[in-house]
Amino acid sequence: MKVTTTLPAGSPHRLRRLRRTAALRALVREHRIHPESLVLPIFVRETADRPEPVASMPGVSRWPVGRVSEVTREADELGLGGVILFGIPAQKDARGSGASDPEGVVQRALREVKASGYAGVLLADVCLCEYTDHGHCGLLDPSGSTVLNDPSLERLAEIAVTQAAAGAEIVAPSAMMDGQVGALRRGLDAAGHTEVAILAYSAKYASAYYGPFRDAAGSTPSFGDRRGYQMDPARRREARLEHAADVAEGADILMVKPGLAYLDILRDTREAFPHHPLAVYNVSGEYSMMKAAAERGWIDERRTVLETLVAFRRAGADFVITYHALEAARWLHD
Repeated sequence: MKVTTTLPAGSPHRLRRLRRTAALRALVREHRIHPESLVLPIFVRETADRPEPVASMPGVSRWPVGRVSEVTREADELGLGGVILFGIPAQKDARGSGASDPEGVVQRALREVKASGYAGVLLADVCLCEYTDHGHCGLLDPSGSTVLNDPSLERLAEIAVTQAAAGAEIVAPSAMMDGQVGALRRGLDAAGHTEVAILAYSAKYASAYYGPFRDAAGSTPSFGDRRGYQMDPARRREARLEHAADVAEGADILMVKPGLAYLDILRDTREAFPHHPLAVYNVSGEYSMMKAAAERGWIDERRTVLETLVAFRRAGADFVITYHALEAARWLHD
């Protein structure tokens, strides 16, 4: 049944009355951002001895393993919901061996953060692209030209198990290999990590917005691209199938990535899966564009960032993974 809304005659000011003051606007506001609904991505580099600024991401650094607790301590003080760790190893090979090494960069960083008394949720990205010498998210066939989906699943599960053993509370498979959530769930359960949750990068598109991340993590493919296993930006309906497959395999949380250009996908997901927690990744390209425009004085950075975060929440996200997390939390505390 179609519902129509009409204003009574003689009430031209009805739509303006509740906008008149900041207090009135706050009282009737439907969507709010809280620091605990923000998750900060952190790059951890095995060979660094001091924070290394990322040129394409102003304000973001690659952190040494032994100092990562400095940034997580600040995240705690500001009340962020969590942090997600991405590793940059000293050595790379075809199998991405460092990704599942119990003494690998992320595993050591997880233990470092745990030992520091970190109170937020500790997440770890599960992928091979930062660890392989070819930069793809899965293993390659003998010719070195094709990504092999099924053999990659075991490697992803091995990574998740070592991350869970090191202290990760949520593991987040981002490789977009079919069946990855099920493989992780089986691997985690078999290793006794039944309490560790899975955040599924279920709708991850083959986006041009990932460029600065690949610069920061050194994960640009050495040949081809990732369009054979990441989603086509022109396909909207496929996202529901990807989400449904991950839910069937045991995903605890769903994700849409990127954010700004995919708000329709985020809304579709919220409506199709109303009972699942839903995350959105405000990716590196989105971050860097805002930083570049703000540096030139073209936008008000604070207002633009907070408006964007509200848009993600309005579209249905329960929490946002964003490089703006620390500064957004500071603004929210002002």
